[in-house]
Amino acid sequence: MKSIFSCFSFPSRVSAENTIGGEQILKNINAFSYNQLKIATNGFRWSNKIGEGGFGSVYKGRLQDGTIVAVKVLSVESKQGEKEFMSEVASMANVNVCHENLVKLHGGCIDGPCRILVYDYMPNNSLSQTLLGEEKRRAKFGWKARREIIMGIGRGLAYIHEEIQPHVVHRDIKTSNILLDQNFNPKISDFGLSKLFPENTTHISTRVAGTLGYLAPEYAISGRLTRKSDVYSFGVLLLEIVSGRTAVDFDVQLGEYHLVDKVRSINMKLYS
Repeated sequence: MKSIFSCFSFPSRVSAENTIGGEQILKNINAFSYNQLKIATNGFRWSNKIGEGGFGSVYKGRLQDGTIVAVKVLSVESKQGEKEFMSEVASMANVNVCHENLVKLHGGCIDGPCRILVYDYMPNNSLSQTLLGEEKRRAKFGWKARREIIMGIGRGLAYIHEEIQPHVVHRDIKTSNILLDQNFNPKISDFGLSKLFPENTTHISTRVAGTLGYLAPEYAISGRLTRKSDVYSFGVLLLEIVSGRTAVDFDVQLGEYHLVDKVRSINMKLYS
């Protein structure tokens, strides 16, 4: 594995190589040593932890040049395995330009079983925590701010779907993967489930992956992935931003329900 993507001293650069959809991807990204990232995060100290999930933990850190970063340490037991890790590296290396609505990848590290990615630090966390989180932590968003967030996410998706080659389908567009910078500008993050679409590829048949409540029905049933799968997830995200409700929620009378189904039922009542 180290021959593909090793931990060298910054600012060494190495090639992340992966084959996705039959297309070989070769991109250069910064490589960090484990010790450099350990120093940057004060030994991965608990007080530096800013997030945690099934993939592992995220720590706030300061690089040697003073840059504030988010250090994503993947758990050894994480469902995001080696293939997903390399998918994220390949996709982010492919789109790693200064697009205002994509989180910037600074580099990464593999040291034995340890896999780490280093991203821009987003002071306003994710959309799920800021807009849909607990009331005491929830920021107050007016309609203008919500519109700007929706438009920003749309621009980011349009860029990875149309403007870069090969195209990228994210496969996990959701509120927790939309990060907010100091000005609440949205940044699409977490490309661990993404797929690259070479030129003239209309679809890819693959195992179904994503998050309940955001999956396009045709993709969930057939495993036939297209860029429209992301568009459906974006539509669910739009409903969440407008309504302030989560994609999957619980109601005393209805039990667990999906936001899309609730909106559909309301429309049927309005127009019946």
